[in-house]
Formats: sequence, structure tokens, C-alpha cells
Amino acid sequence: MLNTPRHYKSNTTIDVIDFCKMYNLNFNVGNIIKYVVRAKRKDNELEDLKKALDYLTREIKHIENEL
Repeated sequence: MLNTPRHYKSNTTIDVIDFCKMYNLNFNVGNIIKYVVRAKRKDNELEDLKKALDYLTREIKHIENEL
């Protein structure tokens, strides 16, 4: 059995990755959700929130380029 990091474990009924699949979120948006949801469960919350912001910035640029 794999050693699952604690930030992957949750008391919720749905895993964040399953949630992203359920809503058919693209890579950037899925990672935004993933990093925000798991941020408090990891040692460096600020780092994960910055990662989420980076993915949000990338998604905004991607959408702006499509217009």
C-alpha cells in the first residue's frame, strides 16, 4: 500500500481530484481548487496559496488570449 501524505487525506465524502473530474475542470482550474483545498493541511499554507494564484494567473492569461 502506498504511503499517502496527510494533505491528501480528508474527512469529506469526495476527494478533491474526483470533484475536479466531476465538474470537468481543466488542468489550471483543477490545480487552483486542489492547492486551495489542501493548503491548510500542509506545512506551508502560503506557498500553496501562491501556487494557486500562479495557476489562476495562467488561466486568466489563457482566457484573455482566446478573446
